[in-house]
Amino acid sequence: MDILDIIKNRRSIRKYQKKEVPKEVIKDILTAAFYAPSAGNARTFEFVVIDDKEILGKIPKIHPYAAMCAFADKAIVVCGNLDKEKYDGFWSQDCSAATENLLLMAHALGVGSVWCGIYPEKDRVESFKKLLNLPKAVIPFAICPLGYPDESHQSKERYNEDAVFYNSYSKD
Repeated sequence: MDILDIIKNRRSIRKYQKKEVPKEVIKDILTAAFYAPSAGNARTFEFVVIDDKEILGKIPKIHPYAAMCAFADKAIVVCGNLDKEKYDGFWSQDCSAATENLLLMAHALGVGSVWCGIYPEKDRVESFKKLLNLPKAVIPFAICPLGYPDESHQSKERYNEDAVFYNSYSKD
């Protein structure tokens, strides 16, 4: 697959086979995430890999849209470390880029995932900080459950010429 095919065909996967995602595959997924751009090259992103079934089972109780974590083989929590920031507030953009790289690499390797936002929901942030014993400066941004897909979705054309503007928002 070329990169455009990977981007066009990646979909949110919420049902997984009971099959282990090997550590080498997780490392490749994380490597892609570490290559994301970041403001001032501060690289504020950090990752917590969850492979403990007990912890995965607790996640649906603290995140209403992450029920699939209880059935995933693993999950990766993308975090921003505020102590690494060069430019105030840009850590969330760093983490967004890392999360997208993570999702695309997972898809390229045949692993399904879905982006479940944590930040900026304060209750979710505090619950994940407690669950994962995160230091004060580390903010959980998103959780991405991982597993080999047990569902598939068709890609649809999403390019929208009406949402493209040149030099001004006006089409005139």
